[in-house]
Amino acid sequence: MPAILQFTLIALAVLALLGVILEDIIHVNKAKVTLFLGTLSWVILFIYHSQGSAEHSDLVTLGFAENIAEIASLWLFLVSAMTFVAYLNKKGLIENVIYLLLPQKITERRLLFLTAIFCFVFSSLADNITATLVSVTLILSLRLDTKKTIRFATLVVFAVNSGGVALITGDVTTLMIFLAGKVGIIDLLMLSLPAFTTVILLATLLCRGMGNSVEINNQRAEVRGVDIAIGIIFLLTILLTIVGNVLFAIPPVLTFLMGMSIMFLVARFFNEDIEEDPILEYIRNIEFETLLFFLGILLLVGMLKEISVLDSLVQMYQILPPYIANFIMGVLSSAIDNVPLTAALLKAGIVMSPAEWLGLTYAVGVGGSLLVIGSAAGIVAMSKVQGLTFGSYARYSLVLLFVYSVGYLMVMYLSQIMLS
Repeated sequence: MPAILQFTLIALAVLALLGVILEDIIHVNKAKVTLFLGTLSWVILFIYHSQGSAEHSDLVTLGFAENIAEIASLWLFLVSAMTFVAYLNKKGLIENVIYLLLPQKITERRLLFLTAIFCFVFSSLADNITATLVSVTLILSLRLDTKKTIRFATLVVFAVNSGGVALITGDVTTLMIFLAGKVGIIDLLMLSLPAFTTVILLATLLCRGMGNSVEINNQRAEVRGVDIAIGIIFLLTILLTIVGNVLFAIPPVLTFLMGMSIMFLVARFFNEDIEEDPILEYIRNIEFETLLFFLGILLLVGMLKEISVLDSLVQMYQILPPYIANFIMGVLSSAIDNVPLTAALLKAGIVMSPAEWLGLTYAVGVGGSLLVIGSAAGIVAMSKVQGLTFGSYARYSLVLLFVYSVGYLMVMYLSQIMLS
């Protein structure tokens, strides 16, 4: 391949990354930028190789087919999981659970810890964006002063990112590493202990000066039998996904698609699949912008693998021990989106032990919390909370780096004991 063509394709990938980082400045949606540049890069590859030997053309076709198959599996899993959450969120079941657990009057300190626990648990079941939106909405309803609101929002971002690392339903990077066959579902569950410990540690460090009481305005929506049934189906689907994969090696995407189909049938059984509110319409309520962003990013990373650019990532792992390189990758994920970073590492052919892959899973999942721009949860919180800026969030970066480091050390210690 000519050097000029390789440089052009690398430039497209860099341009896409800049589009993600500078989205708020250029006011062009990152999903549009990455999808256009991702598809363009593959079109250029096909055009170039069509002029060469049939063997090279076949290799590009095979590479593209493999790339699309990986993306399709990820997409279908996310579509089914996000459809469940979109339904339960719109029907108010999620808010009802929150208000059911919260008393009418509560101290700020206790609320801080309950918020941490809720964000951690909920984000392991739902996507990070939904978990952040629900949590931030609750915080804003309390009308706390700006400093305390920012402190709550900082905790939400870290807790949401931490909660997602232990289950494939909670974080895309965890799902990607699992689908690549680097870690098992049972092994991932081990990440819950260090992740939860660091969330509680952060809440302890942030609770200083929070002694006032706040009133909770419990506005519960009507809970119907069909909504409870679908909520139970969602939880059973998650449980059966874990059991089915461990005992019978059933792909998680198959279990979740089956769970979604059962949700549709149950709605019809309850006579809720009506023309005014058809159950299939909830697929349209999911975050397709997020899915298109993943599609564009994964196309770009697949292209970089095809032209052998990702080999340079392996060099860091040849220079440094994997546990140090993984820690650094986690810190980098606070500035570089963790989805392309994780995809690049997986495509680069890095060889690590299961314990080291678990360390990377924690690092890229939680490391994005170090800066407010480093994760979807941070971006959502910044767009909703007045006064939460890059600078105001950065005041807590050293504290966040400390708890992230504690969690990473715990992961490495536990994984070495349990997987050795």
